[in-house]
Order: sequence, then C-alpha cells, then structure tokens
Amino acid sequence: MHKSGDVILGGLFPVHFFSSVPDLSFTSQPQQPSCHGFYVQGFRQAQTMAFAVDEINNNSNLLPNVTVGYTLYDNCAELRIGFRGALSLASGQEEQIILHNTCVGKPPVLAIVGETSSTRSIAISSVLGLYRVPMVSYFATCSCLTDRQKYPSFFRTIPSDAFQVRAMIQILKHFGWTWAGLLITDDDYGLHAARSLQSELSLSGEGCLAYVEVLPWDKDTDELRRIVDVMKKSTARVVIAFVHLSHMINLIEEVAKQNVTGLQWLASEGWTATGAVLQTPELMPYLGGTLGIAIRRGEIPGLREFLLKTRPDLHHNNNYGNSMVRFWEFTFQCRFSPAPPGWMEGGGALCTGQEDLENVNTKFLDVSNLRPEYNVYKAVYALAYALDDMLQCKPRRGPFSGHSCGTLQSLEPWQLLYYLERVNFSTPFGDQVSFDENGDVVPIYDVMNWLWLPDGSTKVQNVGEVKRSTFKDEEIILDEDKIFWNFQSKKPVRSVCSESCPPGTHMVRKKGEPKCCFDCIPCSEGKCTSCPEDFWSNPQSDQCVPKKTEFLSYLEPLGICLTAASLLGTFICTVILGIFIYHRRTPIVRANNSELSFQLLLSLKLCFLCSLLFIGRPRMWTCQLRHAAFGISFVLCVSCILVKTIVVLAVFKASKPGGGTSLKWFGVTQQRGTVLCLTSIQAAICTTWLVSSSPTPYKNTQYQNDKIVYECTVGSTVGFAVLLGYIGILAVLSFLIAFLARNLPDSFNEAKLITFSMLIFCAVWVAFVPVYISSPGNYADAVEVFAILASSFGLLITLFGPKCYIILMRPEINTKKALMGRGNKN
Repeated sequence: MHKSGDVILGGLFPVHFFSSVPDLSFTSQPQQPSCHGFYVQGFRQAQTMAFAVDEINNNSNLLPNVTVGYTLYDNCAELRIGFRGALSLASGQEEQIILHNTCVGKPPVLAIVGETSSTRSIAISSVLGLYRVPMVSYFATCSCLTDRQKYPSFFRTIPSDAFQVRAMIQILKHFGWTWAGLLITDDDYGLHAARSLQSELSLSGEGCLAYVEVLPWDKDTDELRRIVDVMKKSTARVVIAFVHLSHMINLIEEVAKQNVTGLQWLASEGWTATGAVLQTPELMPYLGGTLGIAIRRGEIPGLREFLLKTRPDLHHNNNYGNSMVRFWEFTFQCRFSPAPPGWMEGGGALCTGQEDLENVNTKFLDVSNLRPEYNVYKAVYALAYALDDMLQCKPRRGPFSGHSCGTLQSLEPWQLLYYLERVNFSTPFGDQVSFDENGDVVPIYDVMNWLWLPDGSTKVQNVGEVKRSTFKDEEIILDEDKIFWNFQSKKPVRSVCSESCPPGTHMVRKKGEPKCCFDCIPCSEGKCTSCPEDFWSNPQSDQCVPKKTEFLSYLEPLGICLTAASLLGTFICTVILGIFIYHRRTPIVRANNSELSFQLLLSLKLCFLCSLLFIGRPRMWTCQLRHAAFGISFVLCVSCILVKTIVVLAVFKASKPGGGTSLKWFGVTQQRGTVLCLTSIQAAICTTWLVSSSPTPYKNTQYQNDKIVYECTVGSTVGFAVLLGYIGILAVLSFLIAFLARNLPDSFNEAKLITFSMLIFCAVWVAFVPVYISSPGNYADAVEVFAILASSFGLLITLFGPKCYIILMRPEINTKKALMGRGNKN
C-alpha cells in the first residue's frame, strides 16, 4: 500500500500468516517467496495506519501545509521478508511503484511503524539504529529491546515483557497457582520471556514451573505430540503460553486431537485478544475460560466508516491490489475471474467487487475491541507530533548544531528521533502517550477472559487490568464475578505441586524437584516455624498461643500472704511507736536513748513496707527502687542497733570509777552522726550501682519454654553483693559487741536482747543467700520478701517485745528504782 506525500512513513504488517520461502541453492535465480493464510486483523492494522495518516492530513492543527504519505509492506510473519521490506523502506531502492500514472518511484521513508515480532524488531532496529532511523513498534514486547546502546532508535507503544511477566505473576499469586507449565516460541520473544519469568518466580518465591517447552516453528507433528503428552502427564493444571498466534494454532489442534481438557490457559498478549481463529466450536471446549494479558483497548472514532470504503482494485497489477483481492475473496468466500480450476464445479461463487461489507459477518469491521490497532494509531500520531514539534522550531533556537532547526527540505531521520524522545500528547480516547528513557510507554494491560456462551458463540471480555502503581509496583484489579471458568465446579482450578502442609507438620523438599514440591513431615524440635517471643505452640503444634506469664502477684495466695504479713508488721510498728510515744517519760522508754528506739521503729516500718516493692509485675521503677529501699532501710535499722549496743557499753563503763569520759565522747550528737554516716555509705553504694548497672525488668523463658517469668535482673552482681555484704558487716559487728556485753548486770541487760535479735537476723540472711540463688522465677522474689519479713519480725519481737510487756502488763516495775534494783534482787 502506498500513498504519496511530502513526508513518507513506512509500515510493516502481517497480512498473511504463513510463507513459503524457496530453497536458496545459489545455483539459480531465487523465486519470490509466496504468502498464504490471510490474516484479517493484520490487514486491519495496515488499514488503521492508512486511516491515521488520512486523519492527520485532514487536521489543520497538526502538520499544517504538510502532506504525510505512507508505504506499507506485508511481512508475512517471516523474518527474511520483513527484514528485506524494512531495508527497502529505509533505502528506497526497490522497484518503482506506479499508481494511476501519478506516482513514479518511491523515496526513503522517514520512520517505520512496526514490527509485530520481537525477533524481527531486533534484527531490523539493530540496522536502522546505525542510521538513527526511528522505528515505533506496536507489538514487539521483548524486554531486551530496552537496551538503548543496541537499539537507540527503537520505540514502542506496547509495554515490554518485563512488565507483562510481572503481571502474569500477579495473576498466579491472586488465584494461588504455584505450579504451572510454560510454553514459548523459539525466538527472542519466547526465550526472553522464559528467562524473565523463571527469574521473577525465583526472586518472588510465588511459584514454580513444572515444565518449559519450546514450540516448533513449523508444524512438526511428532514434536507437538510430545509436548502435549508432557502437558497431559503433568500435575500442573495451569499453562502459560508466551507464543505467537500461528504457533498456538498448531498446538491447540494437537490438544484437541488428544482431547486434553481440564487445563487453565494463561495467554500472553501475543494471542489473547487476536485469537479469533481459535475461538471456534471445535476448539473452545479446550480454550474456554482462558485468562490472558491483552494490550490496552482503545477507541478510534471514524475507523469503521473508513474500513467500509475498502474496495478491491481490479485494474492495476500491484501488490496492494493483490492484497485487496485476497481480502475480498477471503471475506466473501468467492473468487475473481478467472477462477481456479474446479472452483465453479464445486459450487463456488464468483466475486464481482460490488459486494457489500455491511452484509457480511467479518472481524474486519469489528472496532469494538481495538488493541494492536490502537497501538498502531498511537505510533503514527507519535511520529506526527514529533514531526510537528520539529517543524515549529524557531530559527537560531534549535537543538542541533549551531542552534539550527530541522526543515522539511533537508529533513533527516536522526532529527526526528530527537523530538520523538520528547513527544507527549493525548489520544481522543484520553490516553497520554510519551516515552521513557528506554523508549517504552507507561505500562498498562487489560486482563481478558474467553467466554464460551451456551449457544456455542464466544466472547472475549475484559475482567480487570494490571498497571504500574505510584510506587513502581504492579497493581492488579480483577472482577472475579465476571470470569468464566471452563470447569464443572465453575471455580478456579487448583494448581499446586504439593498442598500446603497442615498445622503441626513441616515441609521437606523432594529431592531433584522444584521447591514447590515437598512432603509434609510431623513437626520435630528445630524443624517447625518458631513462634514469636511471647507465644508458644499449643499441644497440637498447629497454632501459636500466648505464653503464660508468671510473677509474684498480689492476687495469688502467696502474694496475698506476704502482703498481709508486710502490712501487719507495719501496723505493729505503728502501734508500738504509739505506745512508746505515750509512755515516753517512763524509765524503760528513756533508758538507752529513746530517740534511737524511735528511729529503730521507723526503720523497721520502712523494712516492712519495702517488701511490697517485690510483689507485683516488675517495672523499671520498682526494679530500681526495691533493692535500694531494702538496702538503705536495713542499714538504717542495723545502724541504730549498733549504736544502741555501743551506748550500752558506754553507760556501763561510765558507771565505773574513772569511766565518766566514755559517754562524753559518745553523746547524742555522736550517736546521730554515726547512724547518718553509716546509712550514707549504703546510699552511696546504691547510687553507684543504679548509675553504673541499674536493675531492669526481664522476661525469662529459660525455666520453662511455655512460660514467661517476669523478674528483675540485678544488673550488677557485684553491686548487689556489696549491698548485702555491707549489711552483713554491720550486723556481725552489732552481734559481736552485744555478745561481749551479754554478762553485764541486769540493769543493763538490753545487750542480751540485741544479741538474740542479731543472732536471728544473721541466721535468716545466711540461710537466704543459697536459697535465693537456687530459687527459680517468682520464688526468688518470695524468698527475698520472706527474709525481709522474718528478719524484721525477729528484730521487732526480740527488741520491743519485752519492753511492751513491761509497759502494758507489768507497769509496777516500769520505775527507775525497780529497774536499777533488779540486779541486786537476782
């Protein structure tokens, strides 16, 4: 097809399916290849380019005063034919074309719209790229064509296979299909798709391929039979087909011959929306329900009216006329005169050329599902807008050398290439067209479903779309209610190599098979998936349940008893303090410094209260405060006892001749200072410990795996040991001094009480250390609380029990005379 103009655009379209290329023996002049198997959609794509050029020429706002022409070739789906056509278009060296005596010769084209095949596009663009001749494909999807180093002048209005593969994986993931077979063609389109699909599946871990089979180029019956046998024996019920329509025709005929049903086909854009020849009553039992990736559908207003004007040219012997004649004969199933031998005898009709296209059911006029045609339309307009931008260049403001502009008289393809890289426009359908740095358009695909209607007719319906989201990921939208499933269940087929392991078992991969094939073995230690830190497996090993938590709680019996004991001790201290304050002027209270007795009662009250910090769920503040409060309270208590013991000795020495100075050097001020100094040392120890290595809450799972024991780590074992050691040193010192003073006269026999109290105190804490170390979990806290309470009650009872007895039960001996004379009576 040819149309003259100021600027000529080339086009390559598959008007025929098959070709017969003669043997090149180099011993005789080769014959021209012959093409057969008329392809209506391919012819409509060529007509779409002719329509787009006419529409551009009639548009006064686009390329005004410039007429665009075209030269279109049939590539017959054959590399050698397409490649020769492309070189002829680019060089203009083919034989002259004569149309109505108005056009003689054929100039080189400025750019080429095509090819359909990735292989042919690679071959052609690798040559055209050397001369920077733009080539805009509407159907070549191989991701390899994004390499701008190899194909600097290649563009396309269809997304690359890199996106199509990811779109396919999204569909597999959506329906849970992890086990699929792959069929490809033996060309760049199929081989690159296979590599990309295998790589993406491996990286994503979304599935595995049961088999990968390469379809033969010709109709090799034995090879096709072998491939169908593989499909039939495989457990994969999903078949992905990255093939061309011509290959699919040969394959599905063998599938029908062997009656292989129950397969879910997943089609590439190569045959999803253009496979009308497959949608027959004989083949739909096998292909019904096919899901496929399809080129974005578009609308081209006025195209149908343009197609209706198509008429065969019977007066001129040229390729265009031959194509039109074949189209007419194919559409109306007739033959122009002279008819082939036997045609008339067999009941065939003669064509007149006056038949009405409106009265025949033909896909040629169906413009409701324009997909490759829409890409052709966008490709032609992309070239037109690039040319328009170039011609609007202002002199001395151009992008080329010396700020020059391209002109119509000296137009070069590389100049058009510059503007094509920057083109940006919108189609009447509302789609924006622009190319990225690799020559690709913004990717978007429709998801199609082959519907087999009850009356035997077929319909290809849109059930969703896959597009690139804002975050560069693939986003799939499916209307599952519209999808037709060609199975008795009317539901998606299940296609997995091995079913997911039930709870309580784990996967063991089958040797020599893909990772999707595995056996399920009952769980054993180290083989199951670990539960999160705060969870544990249930007895059936099929679910993670929260672990039991354990700590010394106020709500459990042990915690309640210890709390009650702590509060009881605090209450008793308060009562005794009240008794002593009420009877503060009596001799038994005033003896041995009543102020120390009051301090001792207050410190014991703090000892009882600090035990409450060990009960309840450990928090950061309780962990830090519990040992500090315990240490300081007990040092304050033991310091008071130590000072009282020293006072007993001092009073006894003062009563002897010449010993009056002993009390002078250990008066009330010194007693207070000693208590304060000894307590300050413990406060410094606690502060250093908290600052350097503070105790913290800790979830301990070492005791039992299914239980979390909340406890406080001491932080620094050395700090804790120093704290206890300091208390022990004071206690032992008090015990030794009191023991030495035990045989003093009865008037001063409080030393005996101190000795006995310190004996109980030391016994409790000596027993505490080994028991505390060996006690697990919350029992360690209980042991420490028990030690605090036991030692506190021991001190309280031994030191203040006898005095309270005298104050309350024997007030007659609570006199100075009685106390001073008791030793003589005894």
